[in-house]
Amino acid sequence: MTRRRFSAILLFTPVAAIAAEGRATVTGRLQTSTGGPVQLKTQDGKLITLEGDISTTAVLRDPRVIREHFEAAGEWKSPGLFLIDPIHRKALFIRRNAELLVITYWCEICAIRTYAPGRCQCCQDETALDPRDPALENTAP
Repeated sequence: MTRRRFSAILLFTPVAAIAAEGRATVTGRLQTSTGGPVQLKTQDGKLITLEGDISTTAVLRDPRVIREHFEAAGEWKSPGLFLIDPIHRKALFIRRNAELLVITYWCEICAIRTYAPGRCQCCQDETALDPRDPALENTAP
């Protein structure tokens, strides 16, 4: 019974799950340059180079995400280099009105959710940025 209760708590508080796993996080504003690395400018002005898998990099370069207050989970590779967890770990967030939202993309036509920008795998329309509460997981809007 205790195990189920603990599992339910982790299911509905993904941010707590990140902390429980000991993953590091970085927060700030994304800065990109054409062909160069994506960097994060922290509140105190430090620049951190971000790396990740192909899907994660696509999110980092999405102009819709660049405008947002960004947060990512992963691990430090060196003092100025942060490796973001793979896209399937849902480690990319934006913060709106003090609420932490996982970055997702939604196709209104096909009702398909993805975690990287691009065209819908069904209708080929561009997916819309749809940040959502991490507790909602894969439920429809």
